[in-house]
Amino acid sequence: MYLLGLDIGSSSVKASIVDTKSKELISSAFYPPEEMPIDSAQPGFAEQDPEMWWKNALKALQSACVQGGVEASGIEAIGISYQMHGLVMVDENQKVLRKSIIWCDSRAVEIGNKAFENIGDSQCLSRVLNSPGNFTASKLKWVQENEEDIYKTAYKIMLPGDYIAMKLSGDIKTTKTGLSEGIMWDFQNEDVADLILDNYGISKDLIPELAPVFGIQSRVSTVASAETGIPINAPISYRAGDQPNNALSLNVMKEGEVAAVAGTSGVIYAIQKDAQYDPLSRVNSFAHVNHENDDKSIGILLCINGTGILYSWLKKYVGQNSMSYDEMNEAAKQVEAGCQGLSILPFGNGAERVLKNEDPGAQILGVNFNTHSSAHLFRAANEGIAFSFKYGLDILADMGINPNVMRVGNASMFQSALFREIMANTLNITIESYNTDGALGAALAAGYGAGLYKSTDEALSNLEVVHRTEPMPDELKKYEKAYQLWKERLQLFL
Repeated sequence: MYLLGLDIGSSSVKASIVDTKSKELISSAFYPPEEMPIDSAQPGFAEQDPEMWWKNALKALQSACVQGGVEASGIEAIGISYQMHGLVMVDENQKVLRKSIIWCDSRAVEIGNKAFENIGDSQCLSRVLNSPGNFTASKLKWVQENEEDIYKTAYKIMLPGDYIAMKLSGDIKTTKTGLSEGIMWDFQNEDVADLILDNYGISKDLIPELAPVFGIQSRVSTVASAETGIPINAPISYRAGDQPNNALSLNVMKEGEVAAVAGTSGVIYAIQKDAQYDPLSRVNSFAHVNHENDDKSIGILLCINGTGILYSWLKKYVGQNSMSYDEMNEAAKQVEAGCQGLSILPFGNGAERVLKNEDPGAQILGVNFNTHSSAHLFRAANEGIAFSFKYGLDILADMGINPNVMRVGNASMFQSALFREIMANTLNITIESYNTDGALGAALAAGYGAGLYKSTDEALSNLEVVHRTEPMPDELKKYEKAYQLWKERLQLFL
């Protein structure tokens, strides 16, 4: 028998099939082969069609089954990981009313800033732990103000993972972790955040029924069974946003533990027991997957929108797609730390929370035509991404978060030994890479949610370190000097 994990990203959808008994990965596949399109009708807009996610999930599942030589009829539980903060709206017939306004869309920044001022920073920060900012509730307010007919037709709103669960089951539900990431959960009252909805004039009726993060949330419908081959009534027993799920996949569940990811965007995710928050809302606090009313677990999330997407851009437009990422990394290795004064600010993917929702755009600074080459650009991109993590980690340090070890999946930019070394030396931290990813973690979490494992520790008992990258004392001063120059240049755009 098998467990299925689906990871609904903004670049692709991944499906992983796991043997329930051994907890070993049988196969995984993602679709499409190239990145999914993000529609941007205006600067700062970012939308995707939810139906595209579903179609790609079906193709990824089919491919994973073929690769693993397994039948979907053997799947006994499903877990879902998904891109956070997106807004999906459906009518009473579960028809999508408009494209999803996804995580990197920045159109609602001013709406959130105004709400923060109107409600009051002390109320917002003590109860929802964040400014309403550019999150899901603010995106819904934008629709209310700008697309009145669509708003009036809406029956329920959902996050991207809720939509995939609806397609599988026919049920519209969400979780407290999902509502917290949309700034719609009141941690003081442990309920839907009326103070946000009332300020926006949004009816609580739009909020779906709550389901547990771990547990039988809903079951596969007859219609979905016919489309997927998964048995009717197979449980959907776990769902979480991609960053809480990434932390779970790495067994980051206890206070003081830290996870990170460097995909399209970059994230540091730290666990705290106290409902802490950054007074300037540059980093954000959400309910972690194991958050309970009487046993709080808060995920402190630092997000950098422009990480892997910067390297992808360089591959396409500087490397002209003729170079692989490995070849880019090999070229970058020939350049000394600091890139002979070349700096890249990687902020080219929308407003950055870590910069107080400013959008300075990506910048390439200090170019010398007689010195710098494409290799310098490739290394400066790696360093600029690491420096943006350092900038955020300094904020986390002010909140008492000072990790010595950072756990990461052996995926995306962390597959690169060069990037791991730059991160370790920039942050002065040990990087531990594990044999896991979001889809695999979601599958194993579904096993726990369905009662097939007694604990998340049991579900994740196969975790192994595949790389351990230590900071090198002789390199720390070089990176600190380069970071200070990068930071000075950043201030020119803020």
